[in-house]
Amino acid sequence: MQNDNRVIIAGAGPVGAVMTLALVKNGIPVTLIEQLPDAAEDQRAATIHPPTVEMLVALGLEKEMFSEAASGGMPAPLFHFRDRATNELIAVFDISLLKGEVPYPYVVQWEQYKLVHAALPHIKASGIGEVRFSTKLTGLTQTGDHVEATVTNAGGEPEKLRGKYLIGADGGRSTVRNLAEIAFEGFTYEERFIKIATSFDFGAVGKGYCTRNYFSDPDEWLNLFKVKGYGPPGIWRGVLPVPATETDEEALSMAGIQRRLQGIHQKSGDYEIPYYALYAVHQRVAATFNKGRVLLAGDCAHVNNPIGGMGMNGGIHDAINLAEKLSDVWFGRAEASVLDRYTRQRRKAQVDYVQAQTIQNKKSLEEKDPAIRRGHLDELRRTSEDVALHKKFLYRSSLFDSLNSANAVE
Repeated sequence: MQNDNRVIIAGAGPVGAVMTLALVKNGIPVTLIEQLPDAAEDQRAATIHPPTVEMLVALGLEKEMFSEAASGGMPAPLFHFRDRATNELIAVFDISLLKGEVPYPYVVQWEQYKLVHAALPHIKASGIGEVRFSTKLTGLTQTGDHVEATVTNAGGEPEKLRGKYLIGADGGRSTVRNLAEIAFEGFTYEERFIKIATSFDFGAVGKGYCTRNYFSDPDEWLNLFKVKGYGPPGIWRGVLPVPATETDEEALSMAGIQRRLQGIHQKSGDYEIPYYALYAVHQRVAATFNKGRVLLAGDCAHVNNPIGGMGMNGGIHDAINLAEKLSDVWFGRAEASVLDRYTRQRRKAQVDYVQAQTIQNKKSLEEKDPAIRRGHLDELRRTSEDVALHKKFLYRSSLFDSLNSANAVE
């Protein structure tokens, strides 16, 4: 068994990678384990909100994030709300209105797997960051001064890893959270969401779409975003609901997928589909984010629907918050009780902001009552047309309010 002077992190997604990078930059040795053979090219999250952009720049990822290459991101200050039934443009929000108030007045569309691939070389170059793929966590025990993780290593053999702390960043079905017996409170939507990617350029169809578009529709709301993908012409991603009455087979059939894309823009011939995925959607928050020497961050600690692009960002905010507090404990600048404050702060960010906002986002987009629906759309338009209200909306939707409110918690 290796010495225990390290932190063990389970899960090499964006939150695990950022957490590892933040800790090694603070001088703390880390072993990052991932059950997959390589960093997954997970096509889920892609929107990096302005405060998160600032955090990633501070970690030294500016060059990679703003690279002109396909591996880099795509700055996007605008987002639209539309009525899908009429294709009426309801509201245009422009984060560049915050120029002079925040360092990065835009989101960056940067797929999460590109963020992970950007972080890994920095972790390895630190000399104190070890990354072990094909390593699956199967058990954990903890004492007053260490935690022991049982893993199946790349050779298929059982092995014990010992560390001062174990951080779960291993997703919504977290093995860490389950082994630590931490409740995951909340609910699961009856309908599922489907994400469909196409190389067809919706920006060239003459409808005025920007990089991020939210369509309200009582029958089938839509989120339509653009990312760089593997290079020009880029990829457009549509996220749509799949009702409980529709089977997985129907939703995932090529006929079903083409039907949904033709519903966005009718064209001759089939759409080219690089990838698609169907998934259950949850609104859940762990009862605690710390239990002894076991800590949770990202989807392991909280999951929400993707409308608004808040899940990965909230997880990265967890990672930066926790890395700072754990470093203070590690180097004797704070008592271990500061980790309780981590839970208080980041749970508040989730419950009061991300959960509340994403639930409301979905409710607004799918509203069926014509009068209530019209009221939502009119309110969005009024908000966008009033500079003070527009800015207030941006501070909330871009997660500044969430971050500031959480960080103020003692």
